Amino acid sequence: MSSKSTRVPRRDLLKAAGLAAGVVGLGGVAEAFPTKPTNRGGMRAGEKTRVLRIAHLTDMHVQPELEAERWFGDCLRHVQELEDKPDIIFQGGDAIMDGLGVGVPRARLQWDLFKKIMRSSCSLPVEHCIGNHDVWGWNQQKSGATGRENLYGKAWAMEALDLKERYRSFDKAGWHFIVLDSTMNAAEKIYTARLDQEQFAWLQQDLERTDKETPILIMSHIPIISASAYFDEENEKTGVWMVPDKWMHIDARRIKNLLGKYKNIKVCISGHIHLVDRVDYNGISYLCNGAVCGNWWKGPYQEYPPGYAVINLYADGSFDHEYKAYGWQGTGG
Repeated sequence: MSSKSTRVPRRDLLKAAGLAAGVVGLGGVAEAFPTKPTNRGGMRAGEKTRVLRIAHLTDMHVQPELEAERWFGDCLRHVQELEDKPDIIFQGGDAIMDGLGVGVPRARLQWDLFKKIMRSSCSLPVEHCIGNHDVWGWNQQKSGATGRENLYGKAWAMEALDLKERYRSFDKAGWHFIVLDSTMNAAEKIYTARLDQEQFAWLQQDLERTDKETPILIMSHIPIISASAYFDEENEKTGVWMVPDKWMHIDARRIKNLLGKYKNIKVCISGHIHLVDRVDYNGISYLCNGAVCGNWWKGPYQEYPPGYAVINLYADGSFDHEYKAYGWQGTGG
């Protein structure tokens, strides 16, 4: 049930995306954050009680090209055929290839395809997050949008994903979950990664009214903090370490200052970078969980093939997770 009582009103195709305080690891897929799942029943002395198993699928970038329909369907089936099947899917944004700079017919084609795949290949409950590429028309020069259309901006994504709010919170299995909207309009820059003031104020209130003993997981499309956001070859050329405001939250300092006040915030999950990393900072783990489409349906992106993350949440507020490749064998276009 949502704790949101009143209505208050996500990436350019990255060429690359570490370096950050508290980086725990960046490994190959076979070694990336291995987990030893604990079953709910038959607990032995000293074992933790798992209360929820999440499949975090992000950056599908569904399109009619490059067999994206087939492979996204295969990914969903892979999730549901795991021996230890997840309870729920968290869809982390960029459901479609791009809505920012395309016209109505192309945007409709992508959303219709995404919904078709979900209907035919997914039987698990899903919680959705809006990604920057899910936003329609902000690149008005390319999209032809005027800004006055009913489906302009995030309205189309909200309709397609059946979302009443662009950000929200809810409780499940003894945990509190917060879903953020990372993408703000930025005129000629198209978008930037940050929270608007209204959303930040709502987040403050939501955290304050959540019981301090209840563990919290936060999902955003764009990372609040990420190590792999530094993997840009331009940094090597210039010798200056910089992260664009499209790759990681430009208000990360403000957000981490807020989150640091609440010891029950355990983990923040994101996508967007298409790489896998973990940053532990001030008691909170920030997980960037790869991409279902890998290198935009053209194979692995740097070290990571197309895949998704599985996260186990426990009654004591702890978690474990791993990144799973689902067997993409496409031609790559």
